[in-house]
Amino acid sequence: MTLFQTVSGAANTLVRPLMRMPGLGSLLGRGLATVTYTGRKSGRRISLPVAYSRRGDVVTVTVVAPSQKSWWRNFRPDPAPVTVDIAGVEHRGTAQATESTTGAVTVTITLES
Repeated sequence: MTLFQTVSGAANTLVRPLMRMPGLGSLLGRGLATVTYTGRKSGRRISLPVAYSRRGDVVTVTVVAPSQKSWWRNFRPDPAPVTVDIAGVEHRGTAQATESTTGAVTVTITLES
């Protein structure tokens, strides 16, 4: 495990409970969401905070330092079901990861209506 992965894991452990706190959770929810999914290989349920943008029923997550992270690979090449908690409201959806020719990774989540 790299130093980046260790620090990211520690930060995620601290941020997730803060996102559930009344008041603070809705403030953080303006730019952070919690994505929950089942690991393709491990079968474990995993939750992690991510920065996102939203337009209607489409949530977009730009993966920072994708070569240092593996979570987004659960949504490639095939889409997979996810739950997204945005400001305390849970949404179900389907996530699909795409990688550009430059290595940039975007996870697009289409929310169920």
